[in-house]
Amino acid sequence: MTTAVHAGAVLYGLALVLATFVHTPVTEALRVDALFLPQASAATRPLNLVLGLLVAGYGAWSLWFA
Repeated sequence: MTTAVHAGAVLYGLALVLATFVHTPVTEALRVDALFLPQASAATRPLNLVLGLLVAGYGAWSLWFA
């Protein structure tokens, strides 16, 4: 079960990184900046890159050492 959760974290992190560069309805729905910032715009998209790398990195680290 934990392997599936960590693999899901890696996939979600990669989706957040993708949401930084690709503008589709699916990636727009996954954007973290649009969830938490009231005035989300193109200027706040790099936040998805940072958070996506953190989430994917933590998930990959957890898969490697679990």
